[in-house]
Amino acid sequence: MKLLILRTLVGPTRLRSTVHKASICSSALQWESGVSLVQGASRGIGLEFARQLLERNEKEHVIATCRNPDGATGLLELKRRFMERLYLLPLDVTNESTIEASANSIRERYGRLNLLINASGVLSIPDVLQPETTLTKVQKSSLMFAYEVNAVGPILVIKHMWPLLKAGGGSGTERDVAIVANLSARVGSIGDNRFGGWHSYRSSKSALNQLTKTISVEFARKDPIACILLHPGTVDTDLSKPFQRNVPDGKLFTKEFSVQKLLGIIDNVKIRDNGKFFAWDGQEIPW
Repeated sequence: MKLLILRTLVGPTRLRSTVHKASICSSALQWESGVSLVQGASRGIGLEFARQLLERNEKEHVIATCRNPDGATGLLELKRRFMERLYLLPLDVTNESTIEASANSIRERYGRLNLLINASGVLSIPDVLQPETTLTKVQKSSLMFAYEVNAVGPILVIKHMWPLLKAGGGSGTERDVAIVANLSARVGSIGDNRFGGWHSYRSSKSALNQLTKTISVEFARKDPIACILLHPGTVDTDLSKPFQRNVPDGKLFTKEFSVQKLLGIIDNVKIRDNGKFFAWDGQEIPW
């Protein structure tokens, strides 16, 4: 009866618009707990972020993205465990149309995000990209590829997810800000660079740091969003495996340990932390 009355008061176009807006509001209202997005969740640290977010709060909803979710075995196993609370989406940081499509899907399903974690990154690919030990090994293609994946991609993700970021909620927290956490690396610090080398990786992470800092300044003027950078330490993942030989004893962390530490930092972020660069132990890293 109410729908019939509405149909007589407004034309078909206005009716469709009204119903569409009502469905969006209804969808957004039903998610009373935290809604987190982990970008780059197919394996390693990203997959561990998704797992810990889901395990520590039975009401938490997690969106996990990667280039090919159907081929991500660890993510599919996690999906079988958390069928109702884990939502998988394809997203390739080198293809902006997939980022925009993911943002649209999240808007339709959840209506908002409380936490965005950019966890994707590249250090080496056999026959494509290797950390440079000397300037003579630097190639334009390596510099551009590392920059695209490690710096440009995460920033484009923030660009498209920005309208969805809302304060409140979160896993076991009562945050008064929404949070964007970009995984960087200590080697991206210019002030901490004492050994040189690794030109592509270092410079791409430095670029990520500068872009994140710039975004944080804009957020401070417009929205209650804290945008931070995190250094996870040297973690036992596929990314670091070829370079673990020279890691000092006690400095090679498990994924579980590193992510637990990083989530502890995220949970305690305040608006005054917007634009800061933290190591896994909570200490600030120089730019």
